[in-house]
Amino acid sequence: MSHPRDHLVCWLRDAHAMERQSEQMLRAQATRLERDPKLAGALGEHLEQTLAQRELLEECLRRLDAEPSALKDAAGRLDAGAQSLATLAVADEPVKAAIACLAFEQMEVATYTVLFAAAHQAGDIQCQRMFDRLLHEEQAMADWLRGSLPGLVQAYLARDAAADRGVTAQSMAPGAAQPPRRPADSSTPPPDGERPRPHG
Repeated sequence: MSHPRDHLVCWLRDAHAMERQSEQMLRAQATRLERDPKLAGALGEHLEQTLAQRELLEECLRRLDAEPSALKDAAGRLDAGAQSLATLAVADEPVKAAIACLAFEQMEVATYTVLFAAAHQAGDIQCQRMFDRLLHEEQAMADWLRGSLPGLVQAYLARDAAADRGVTAQSMAPGAAQPPRRPADSSTPPPDGERPRPHG
């Protein structure tokens, strides 16, 4: 039967790979969300927090005479790349990015909840306190994202509607390209009032 410490080390490595994935995902999204500076700024700040969290996880692994898993870290980076591509070059990228980030934050909350319980079972009070801190940080980010979604959606829909109005106004402007008119059909008789009178 495995000791709780063994499971703690395994889940710590998973968390480290998760934060590697978060780092790459946040870095990619924060640089692309120019139209939403508030969201981009929040993701940039959380990126700095994520880097600090990764260092704390590495410190905890060293205390347990373990090290991160290179294989799991690489898999996490690949997943982050796929997630970034999924929201790349789409009109509603800010909304899709916020949804992806919120879903990822919820996974991090669950991960640190598990680690907190595992550290308690293993009797590692120092790691338990660290996981409690990280849990609160991820929960705070998840709460911020959830609270920001309605305003983010409203701002995107307003921009989208303004863009549609701009296209319509441009198409109606003088000199704008118009669809070709259908040529008159010579076989169609003219209205009664315009019929030619017979000569006689």
